[in-house]
Amino acid sequence: MATTGPTGRPPPAGPPGTPRRTEPPDILFILADDLGWGDLGCYGSSIRTPNLDRLAGEGMLFRHGYACSPWCSSTRIGLYTGRYPTRLPAALEEPLTTHAQHNGIPADHQTLPSLLLAAGYRTAMFGKWHCGWLPWYSPLRIGFQTFFGNLDGAIDYFEHVNTIGEADLYEGETSVEQTGYYTSLISERVADFVAQDHGGPCYVQLNYTAPHWPWEGPGDREVGAEIRRRFGQEAEATPLIHRDGGSLAKYAELVEAMDAGIGTVLTALANAGRADNTIVVFTSDNGGERWSRNWPLVGEKGDLTEGGIRVPLILRWPAAVAGGQVVDHPIDTLDLTATLVDAAGTAPDERCPLDGVNLRPWLVDGADFPEHDLFWRTSNQGALRRGRFKYLFDRRERSVLGNWPRRDGPFHLLYDLAADGREQADIADRHPRLTEELGATWARIDAELLSYPPSHPGVPEPSTARPASSEPD
Repeated sequence: MATTGPTGRPPPAGPPGTPRRTEPPDILFILADDLGWGDLGCYGSSIRTPNLDRLAGEGMLFRHGYACSPWCSSTRIGLYTGRYPTRLPAALEEPLTTHAQHNGIPADHQTLPSLLLAAGYRTAMFGKWHCGWLPWYSPLRIGFQTFFGNLDGAIDYFEHVNTIGEADLYEGETSVEQTGYYTSLISERVADFVAQDHGGPCYVQLNYTAPHWPWEGPGDREVGAEIRRRFGQEAEATPLIHRDGGSLAKYAELVEAMDAGIGTVLTALANAGRADNTIVVFTSDNGGERWSRNWPLVGEKGDLTEGGIRVPLILRWPAAVAGGQVVDHPIDTLDLTATLVDAAGTAPDERCPLDGVNLRPWLVDGADFPEHDLFWRTSNQGALRRGRFKYLFDRRERSVLGNWPRRDGPFHLLYDLAADGREQADIADRHPRLTEELGATWARIDAELLSYPPSHPGVPEPSTARPASSEPD
């Protein structure tokens, strides 16, 4: 793949003077679950992902693409609202687990699907929701007209039960039973949907649970049955976590099954003759965990080091954006929302401005890349990226060398990600003014958001451990 030029501008999709397509594009947004930064072939993995590799070759591969949170539910809230997740109480849970009336995306909140629906789009979601539970919340209440999938944060691939062992497969808001491997089921449903003529533009949200636990490949039906039998028999939080399962090879099976499903969807889109003017986005809700390949990044899901938030990100739009590009500009989930809203020819309500940056003028019209800060926040960390530099605010204890000795936070750290992607060389003391400036910007945004309660399990408590000492006889 070719990189972008020195101006950072993508080359035009056609010869100079080629008119831009004026009809609104279809949108297919594909979200993986806990996929690590290096888990695709086009990102250096040995896992076979020919369909996603081809998508990257035909579009843009972002080497510095980010989820707006290291937690799955928070990123989804950010994607649909286009705003920092903790503007809503539901994102304060890490991840969202409490079934409650005030714990989801309110039906009257502006969202990506509600804006596109109002602009004349047919809207549909397939797969994982994880933004609140019935009877209070569902995809149908924020602008999606069609929904087939699960509401919880995890589901067994064969038994289709959630983290508390309840059936969690829905057609709209009605519980249904179907037989099959979940990744294949939702892929087939999306392929059928995009093959139809809906009489206008469509926005399809395809949310896989792959490669999230439990560790079940397409041939592991008995593993699912065994996990279901464990409910009520073990003291662990949920058998779906599958602590005694998985391997690198099994993880590869989950990713490859997802890639195969995506291939089915992309083939259906091409056969319908709509691939040219469809924006296809592929990314992950956060970094990987356990079996994922994040190298050379450190950290994983739940952490604001790069391994927890930097994710694969691919965008293809043949009618407007030239393919074969590898891009190093940092962008995140919120930027994608802002870009899709503008590409669809609509705009947010002035009372609910988006927190991301619209990339369409850069992607399509040859404008300079809109340099902007990326902001993250959890109950125990904060981060801000500006260009090549990343400020990391860490309230937890950290080790000085290896795992010893450990010191209580907070820490104000600075990394040059262009030179040090592993975040090992803290250069805050060498750049005190920049560290202070980035920290002040982070604190200003943080002050606009909802506060984590002091009793939040993620809020660190000062260590009470003291060096061992001899007691007098």
